[in-house]
Amino acid sequence: MSTAAEPARDRPLRRDAERNRRRILDAATEVFADRGLGVTMDDIAAHAGVGVGTVYRRFANKDQLIDALFYERIDALARLGEEGLTHADAWEGLVFFMEEAIGQQARDRGLKELLFGSGRGEERVAHARTRMAPVVFALVDRARAAGVLRPDVEGTDVPVLQLMLGTVVDFSRDVEPELWRRYLTLMLDGLRVRRDDDTPLPLPPLDEHGTERAMASWQVPRRGPVS
Repeated sequence: MSTAAEPARDRPLRRDAERNRRRILDAATEVFADRGLGVTMDDIAAHAGVGVGTVYRRFANKDQLIDALFYERIDALARLGEEGLTHADAWEGLVFFMEEAIGQQARDRGLKELLFGSGRGEERVAHARTRMAPVVFALVDRARAAGVLRPDVEGTDVPVLQLMLGTVVDFSRDVEPELWRRYLTLMLDGLRVRRDDDTPLPLPPLDEHGTERAMASWQVPRRGPVS
């Protein structure tokens, strides 16, 4: 005989399943950030402190797990853009978004692979375009309308510029992790219509030894399936 108490007994199981899912996603985020997307499901399970079977019950394969993180990261980037739109100064809002988005790439080794890697699939690309494009275009349109951004810059330039800076992140990560800030400053000066003077660069360039170290340690991202 069923009773009204039976659904209540199910609810803790659902909450526990969601806690495990969140635990796995958080562990995957940390492992990807440290080691890139080439890690295994066993690596993720070990970092989460659960059995690999628990991981596979939540995600049939690594690509499903990457899908879930991809959608979370796109939403997080879109929220950064929306926060940029709340800035009273249109230029500062655009700069905020660019700096925060690249800063996330710098802190998270796997983020660029997650967002720009090959094999993302049409559904992921469509979601990214639907979620991100309105926000990025609004930031660019607002800065152009304010007369502070070059009139020939389009919203579609922004992901390309971010990808360029992401390459600087990869190149200098093991030598000077903050070097990307120097090149973001140079890039922003090139995008701005008017400025009283050149913006002071936040870091010096790499010297010859640093450049050699960066070139020796840099690994060209591998292409191919991630699972």
